[in-house]
Amino acid sequence: MTTNGVSIPPERVRAAREVAAVLVPSRRVALTTHVNADGDGVGSEVALWHLLTRRGLEAVIANPTPIPERFHFLLPNGADRSERAVREIAAADVVLVLDISDLSRLGDLARTIKDSHAVACIDHHVSRGSLPAGPRLVAPEAAATAELVFDLASALEWPLPPEAARALYVGLLTDTGAFRFANTSPRALRVAGALLERGVDPESIYESVYASAPEGRIRLMAEVLETLVVEPEIGLAWVTVPPDALQRHGATADDLDGIVEYPRSIAGVRLALLFRQIANGRVKVSFRSLGAVDVAELAHRFGGGGHSKAAGASLEGSIAEAQEKVLAAAREYLGQNPSSTPTRTVRLGP
Repeated sequence: MTTNGVSIPPERVRAAREVAAVLVPSRRVALTTHVNADGDGVGSEVALWHLLTRRGLEAVIANPTPIPERFHFLLPNGADRSERAVREIAAADVVLVLDISDLSRLGDLARTIKDSHAVACIDHHVSRGSLPAGPRLVAPEAAATAELVFDLASALEWPLPPEAARALYVGLLTDTGAFRFANTSPRALRVAGALLERGVDPESIYESVYASAPEGRIRLMAEVLETLVVEPEIGLAWVTVPPDALQRHGATADDLDGIVEYPRSIAGVRLALLFRQIANGRVKVSFRSLGAVDVAELAHRFGGGGHSKAAGASLEGSIAEAQEKVLAAAREYLGQNPSSTPTRTVRLGP
């Protein structure tokens, strides 16, 4: 099937129709995504909010954590009810989970969603999932969940209003690293082109997403990068967020987005990590890689997951304990999978 100038695989068309079967007019739909929502999760939610409300459904966004401020420009008035997310999920006829298929990443909403009678999912992550049974539009080969929401609308011939196109463009833009990462497929660019044809202004979106940083975010970045450690002989680098850094700089977890890309950008580095303390005595680890290094495999060892080039996990214990475990596994992995090109030595400091 080809629509909007983009071919849609038959299996996605079938899955889109299965999801649409539960999205009938007059039903109340709660849209949600993982904790610390990113541009893909928020963009996909907002686009679906526009699509569903135009079709006579009552849709609300109900996330386990607040939507980051830099994505507020996408939010329609009254759409976000995350401050009462548990009640919205419980009252919904259908829960549509986006950009995640694991209950463990849904925070305080996990129990309520587990008890929901109708749970649909649209996701592009590599995971067996642990959501209750329901229709699924899942394709790990997709560049972003936003790409799959575009496919849903196209397969069902739902008109795509400019506001929805803008939100989907944000999802594609952020999950491909502004079309720099390995998941930037020819198809993703064709979808982006179709969205631009609907009036999306890429410069204004860039300004909102990437060029409106508060001063605290920049100072936080500088402090985190001061912790940089590089092991050039195996191509490993990591940074650590000091325990009180977010509070001191008036920053949020969203302000850490993209920092791990800096150690990954060092010549010769194949695997980059970011460590930070989170709630309940756990440590969040972000994994990024280049070349043939599969960080999803590494993250799975610690109960996490993601993509081959970008993944995450959380471990119990202190940062020092988490680093000991994760760095040992990373060194072992890199030793078993040597680079095909010579590693360049990196000098730190003056």
